[in-house]
Amino acid sequence: MLEIEGLEAAYGDSRVLFGMELSVGRGELVTLMGRNGMGKTTTVRAILGLTPPTAGSIRFLDREITGWPAHRIARLGIGLVPEGRHVFPRLTVRENLVATARPGPGGDRAWTLTAVFDLFPRLAERREAMGNQLSGGEQQMLAIGRALMTNPLLLLLDEATEGLAPMIRREIWRALARLKREGLAVLLIDKHVEPLLDLADRHFVVEKGRCVWKGTSADFRAEMETIERRWLGV
Repeated sequence: MLEIEGLEAAYGDSRVLFGMELSVGRGELVTLMGRNGMGKTTTVRAILGLTPPTAGSIRFLDREITGWPAHRIARLGIGLVPEGRHVFPRLTVRENLVATARPGPGGDRAWTLTAVFDLFPRLAERREAMGNQLSGGEQQMLAIGRALMTNPLLLLLDEATEGLAPMIRREIWRALARLKREGLAVLLIDKHVEPLLDLADRHFVVEKGRCVWKGTSADFRAEMETIERRWLGV
């Protein structure tokens, strides 16, 4: 579904990605892991056209999209849950959700208010609360629901459970496991390794703008000590 090869990107004269590679298949949940500042968010931004690549290739559904504007890429069926959530503070939960609602690329309308409230019952209880009245966990649920309301084929989550309490993290993992079972492709950035190994199909580890390791959860477990020491530890 998504294929990245030789991707390079920069902010002005400061290069961040140096030949990044990554792939996500249909129905797969894939993680992108690495220390802070290694290029994970820049990779997501490049996929979406928010940080235009300077070299390399991004293909989505066998279509070359490198250099496309962000609005055109979004219409192909890529949804984003950004780092920091960025919910609309002066809109209610319901208004946040309907503000971005649209059918998917093939006219799919599976994700409705009812479907999002079924995935996250807490949002149904808080539907008339303003965005700035929600807890951090509720805001993250809302950010995921808002992305799902675009009926994406591929969902990108940047720091999916950052700063959340363990109980809320488990709720997010449960929702992502359900999305995977239902066949949605997901690219996930997060730091909590053990839940990711139980949840994901494959993993990519990035260091200084390059992919330095890739493999399945079984591969990761077999090399966990080395991977964590070399590329994930503080």
